[in-house]
Amino acid sequence: MAQTIKFWATPLAVGAFTISAVTGLLIFFDLELGIIEPVHKWLSWLLIAGVLLHLSSNWKQFTTYFSKKPALGIIVAALIITVASLLPIFGEDNDGKEGGEKQTGKIATQLLESSSLETVALVTKTTPKLLIEQLEKSGIMVKSASLTIQEIAGNNQKSEKAVLGEVLAQSKSSETKDGDND
Repeated sequence: MAQTIKFWATPLAVGAFTISAVTGLLIFFDLELGIIEPVHKWLSWLLIAGVLLHLSSNWKQFTTYFSKKPALGIIVAALIITVASLLPIFGEDNDGKEGGEKQTGKIATQLLESSSLETVALVTKTTPKLLIEQLEKSGIMVKSASLTIQEIAGNNQKSEKAVLGEVLAQSKSSETKDGDND
């Protein structure tokens, strides 16, 4: 049994580490294409499983690191950083989440998605009629300007972000034509 665990533990840990490292770097550089974020979040469990299996199958060798000062220093430093990262003292905004500017953008997007097309037209300095025309040119049907972006997206089997993107593309082209950049 122990030999079987050893046979699978290291390849599992290495494979999961590769997935976690690559997707983590892509997320770090805001290259969140496709399903990178869910893959990073969910397959991190494979990394944990692989490391735990690797540790259990190599426990005797692992414990020797506790008697070597440099190795013990690295382990202790990693534990300190882990605990410190859980404390609410570094780089947080009002909601207790890191990356205030990025969080503000998410909040603004969520607010626009839950707003009626009439409200979004006011925000984007255009008319609901122009927004409806633009959306319909893109194949997105709008029954009423009083519907929210979420409702319009649901009625058209589209994502809220896709519908909002079309709306904002319309307002951007209007802004460019009008020269109104306040």
